[in-house]
Amino acid sequence: MTMTLTRRHVLTAIAAGIAVPRLAAAQPPLSIVATTGMVADAARQVGGDLVSVAAMMGPGIDPHSYRQTRSDIVAMTRADLVLWHGLYLEAQLEDVLLDLGRTRTVVAVGEAVPEADRIGHPDYQGRFDPHVWMDPDLWRHVVLAVRDTLSTARPDAAATFATNADAHLADLARLSDYKARSLSSVPEEARVLLTAHDAFGYFGRAQSFEVMGIQGISTESEAGLNRISELVDMLVERRIGAVFVESSVSDRNIRALIEGAAAKGHEVRIGGEVFSDAMGPDGTYEGTYLGMMDHNISTIASALGGDVPARGMDGKLSAGL
Repeated sequence: MTMTLTRRHVLTAIAAGIAVPRLAAAQPPLSIVATTGMVADAARQVGGDLVSVAAMMGPGIDPHSYRQTRSDIVAMTRADLVLWHGLYLEAQLEDVLLDLGRTRTVVAVGEAVPEADRIGHPDYQGRFDPHVWMDPDLWRHVVLAVRDTLSTARPDAAATFATNADAHLADLARLSDYKARSLSSVPEEARVLLTAHDAFGYFGRAQSFEVMGIQGISTESEAGLNRISELVDMLVERRIGAVFVESSVSDRNIRALIEGAAAKGHEVRIGGEVFSDAMGPDGTYEGTYLGMMDHNISTIASALGGDVPARGMDGKLSAGL
């Protein structure tokens, strides 16, 4: 039988000269700094109450061009762990993070995705499309990497981290099924996904979507007039009726496409705003990984003629489709 030692029990035992086992002091939560909202969410899902997580980049922030602030440096040097995505997503931070990793625990969890499953960069050998969170089946590798990193830092809590990770992986499996059903309901001739930059390659790969971005994999790449002209011609020729703006990228180029198509007598509408490199507002369903992806899947499938529930996978989307 297990007995809880109260203060009265302890004082009585001491008075009687009985040895009392030392009670371990509760450890403070692991302090974690994560670069992106997606990585921060994975840490919160796996760590639960045993972690305190701060995301450097909030809603609407573009990680490709983000540069560290003085407060970021202070937070990272004081944290128990620093989790970043890697795969050259945080291009402007990479040198700082690699240097910090010489003296601190700094882990690029996105690089847990097997190289065989990554999409290669068309222009740079050895570089890959970093947007692996767009496929829940790939994101599970990141969740497992976070689990292992937390377990190494706090071996006493490894069982809790494993239980939390398993629960989140079950949600990812359910999300993957929803993604497959929803995107498969889009008519084949309408499976063209055009956004501001090429962030949705992993998103559309499994369901044979043709994915196009005005800019390349990084928002730092330039969108020339020739590229916009080519895309306008494609929209007109193939009678594509919807394109998508991104929450973390200017809509200037998307609107140029719409205007260019209109000048040629073809109407193109904005199918909705999608989350590419950042999640939704803090404190909302869309501000979680599940909510971000549910929003993207539901918005894109609905705009392109697919069949999806009005409020998404679990009826939690903030606005109806």
